[in-house]
Amino acid sequence: MKKKGKMLRFGLPKGSLQDATVEKMAKAGYNISVSSRSYLPYVDDEELDVRLIRAQEVSRYVEHGYLDCGITGKDWIEENSSKVHEIGEFLFSKATRQAARWVLAVPEKSPIKSAKDLKGKRIATEVVNLTRKYLRKNKVKAEVEFSWGATEVKAHELVDAIVEITETGSSLRANKLRIVDTLMESTPRLIANRDAWSDPWKREKLETLAMLLRGALDAEVKVGLKLNIEQKNLPKLLQSLPALRNPTVSNLSQSDWVAVETVIDEPVVREIIPQLKQLGAEGIIEYPLNKVVY
Repeated sequence: MKKKGKMLRFGLPKGSLQDATVEKMAKAGYNISVSSRSYLPYVDDEELDVRLIRAQEVSRYVEHGYLDCGITGKDWIEENSSKVHEIGEFLFSKATRQAARWVLAVPEKSPIKSAKDLKGKRIATEVVNLTRKYLRKNKVKAEVEFSWGATEVKAHELVDAIVEITETGSSLRANKLRIVDTLMESTPRLIANRDAWSDPWKREKLETLAMLLRGALDAEVKVGLKLNIEQKNLPKLLQSLPALRNPTVSNLSQSDWVAVETVIDEPVVREIIPQLKQLGAEGIIEYPLNKVVY
């Protein structure tokens, strides 16, 4: 049970973003437990009141004040034309750190090569409004119908084209579909109701949540690095390795030796450690990071 007091009503996206969001929130310091039999997840913060809502609906409930804030894709904010305050963009998804794309796709052997070829055709999609905006932009008249799912299958028998979301394109290729065009790219956003954003306490709570979440995401692509080196070799090490700019340098109990500690991009590590050894570094330690807050 929640204690009485100040509370932030938070919409957790149910569906494809759910697991990724719970994972990132945990790294930010908010441990959320979701039960398969309840839409009221547990969170170890008594000032958060979490609701499990389909990502497609989060922005509408935030806009109308039923939720103070929530996480959903930019695509659903645009699809619903929701008037909300976007606090931040967070590049994570169910499979990769890439932005998801809504694409126009057709069977591999379809004669459709561009938007202009859609004239008079029928398109199935979950994002009806986005698709209609796309058609208007390209000055094409076509029929757009809502799809409840299994949209890839419909492209071969029931409709001429589909507009579907993809990260890697592998599902479309597996269903022998060809991408014709990209309608938009979408990333998860932390959004707030405008009245909630105007409330000083809620705004501070939201800014803290956004800072910790961003710090957790930034930490995923970086590692900490520690090493010991003789003082005489330090200038050469710093000059030769620009990735170690502005490191922390501390004296060791052993005279003429120093400890160096820094944060670097994880892909750099495999290149930099052999160079560190060649420059006389010893006791090299690589360690993961929970958060990096700038």
